[in-house]
Amino acid sequence: MAVKKESGATDETFTSGGGVKYSEAVENPAFKKLMSKKRKFIAPLTVFFLLFYLSLPVLIITSDVLNNSAIGPITWAWILAFAQFAMTWTLCILYVRKSAKFDKDAEAIIEEEERKAKGDHS
Repeated sequence: MAVKKESGATDETFTSGGGVKYSEAVENPAFKKLMSKKRKFIAPLTVFFLLFYLSLPVLIITSDVLNNSAIGPITWAWILAFAQFAMTWTLCILYVRKSAKFDKDAEAIIEEEERKAKGDHS
């Protein structure tokens, strides 16, 4: 849904195509709940991603544990490096699936706010 800034509006007064003001929509309890759910989903995944991603360079710099053989001539450094590719794809797939649900919830909130806006102006 397109969002435009009203002429002469402050930075916080944006409207959707249906006349919903962002400054009013953020006060909606459903919007607050949606934002809370998004934070609870995104924050732990971000922390996990950063820790997993940084583990390879940190372990290589600080120890020799990744130089040990895992499978024949393949060392643990290679295993961890390829695991990062798998982790990235897995997190991406999880986020895309979960964001579809967030988008549906956001659309429902926008529709609710549009109904309120039409009711106020009628």
